[in-house]
Amino acid sequence: MTFNEYYQYYLSLHQNKWCRRIHVLGNIATLVYIGAVVYFGVWLLLLLVPFVVYPFAWSGHFFFEKNKPAAWSNPLKAKACDWKMMWDMLRGKIKW
Repeated sequence: MTFNEYYQYYLSLHQNKWCRRIHVLGNIATLVYIGAVVYFGVWLLLLLVPFVVYPFAWSGHFFFEKNKPAAWSNPLKAKACDWKMMWDMLRGKIKW
């Protein structure tokens, strides 16, 4: 499966606008967290990055989509798609 094919599958799991919004919020929280780790120089805390974003994303699936997150089957591709989805939302290609 190509990345674009997987991305279409990923988008099918993110049809609810609130689920997508919570994913974006999780991505922003992740960037803030990474910025704080870099600023304070506590590099070991980078290991906790997945624990910042996933509670946001998984709650979106649990409460709004009522489906299983893509990260459970392919975490790396799912994370890449998560950032692409956010980018597409910022560019107006996907509705907020």
